[in-house]
Amino acid sequence: MDIRPELILSEGYQLLLVALLFIQSLDQRLQKPAVRCWLPTMAGLGVCLALYNLNASGVIFSGTYCVDKLSQFFKVLISMGFALAVLNASRQPTLDREKRADYFLLMGLSVLGLMILASAAEMITIYLALELSSYSLYALVALRGRECRAAEAAIKYIFFGAAATALALYGFSYILATQHTSYLVQLAEKTWSWSETPLAIVGMTLFMGGMFYKLALFPLHFWAPDVYQGASNETATFIATLPKLGALVVLMRLVAVIPGPQVTLVIAILAAASMTYGNLSALAQTDVKRLLGYSAIAHAGYLMVGLVAGTNQGLDAAAFYILVYVLMNFACFWVICRVGADGRNLKLTDLNGLHHRSPALAFVLAVGAFSLVGLPPTAGFMGKFFLLTSAWDHGYNWLVVVAAVNTAISIYYYLNLVRHAYTHDEPERLGALQREPLFSNVWGLMLAGLVLLLGVLPGPVFDAAVAAGSNLIR
Repeated sequence: MDIRPELILSEGYQLLLVALLFIQSLDQRLQKPAVRCWLPTMAGLGVCLALYNLNASGVIFSGTYCVDKLSQFFKVLISMGFALAVLNASRQPTLDREKRADYFLLMGLSVLGLMILASAAEMITIYLALELSSYSLYALVALRGRECRAAEAAIKYIFFGAAATALALYGFSYILATQHTSYLVQLAEKTWSWSETPLAIVGMTLFMGGMFYKLALFPLHFWAPDVYQGASNETATFIATLPKLGALVVLMRLVAVIPGPQVTLVIAILAAASMTYGNLSALAQTDVKRLLGYSAIAHAGYLMVGLVAGTNQGLDAAAFYILVYVLMNFACFWVICRVGADGRNLKLTDLNGLHHRSPALAFVLAVGAFSLVGLPPTAGFMGKFFLLTSAWDHGYNWLVVVAAVNTAISIYYYLNLVRHAYTHDEPERLGALQREPLFSNVWGLMLAGLVLLLGVLPGPVFDAAVAAGSNLIR
């Protein structure tokens, strides 16, 4: 069984950890960065992607670590997302020079935890991988110069993370006490019903709370708007995208373990609440990152639609939609990081006249916003189409209706981003953007192109998602 990508990433960041002292020493002597830490990171990611075998399968470490099509599919998405996050963070005005290497080290450790999470097939392993991916993020949020908001956001993130961890461990104790195993393969063979094992149902719901926290699903959502707003633009981009991949792959495995509607009804209710709360709260926001924080809460609810369907088609749709979600969020945050090149938080008025100042960035923002709404011909439309059709006629038609209504509500604040970029012209007050390197516009347009391509031609990628999620539910 091939686990070379994880080993390469782990060993590479161990070497970076040892090298930090020498890098910082050189920085102090030369008064300039001794190494572009993102360059070796990109090289390592390229090696990892080249080594991935999507058809690999096997179980190691006494059944705790499973390599299958699902894990490999998500690891490829995590690696690609990490590459985009590293590119996006290559220039950070709010990050002190001597902390650059630490920043990329923490990002890499979090990604390593997410990769382990994708293959974890035992509940303690899931918990440890979740913590590895989380601890690094707590430190990343605070790395924003001397911003008081960043420190406040980091404290809130830690406190909510501790509460989510306590819920997950409390739920795990119930599962272990009633089912006498922590292996997902064995749990799938156990009885899950309110009449026979009510504590196991409660325990599984609480354990899933750790994943709900990562997704910012109601009611474990309160951290998201504050953390998005307080963290630097580049850190918010990372938190808004990659951790969702790790949380979803675990939820897919856990939902497949529990047949029947015992837990899915609870998830459906939380999904409806999350969509409604997130969209209604976003209507009143003027800070762009805070708006996208409430958007994340709403989209966590959309993702749950595929899980509550209780079919392989629903899981396939959720896997496809999380890929689309990562791309369209990267598109929006790419524009935020370029327009806010000085590191400031953007207000809606900061987007005024963007189509004059940078037509390419205005186009990328428009494509990302249209996709978040779910308008054709973007990937967001196809993603929501797959999700809603997978849940129809499976006992949750009411949730599909709620999702459709919430999509209509979200049109206002997503298209408000485009309205400011294209119809509000105040060039005399805002001036021109800093001259962007060519690669910034090229990568932004590539993101927009991928979002449009997956909307027009989703078949090949959706087929890969189907292959990844096949036979999870038997």
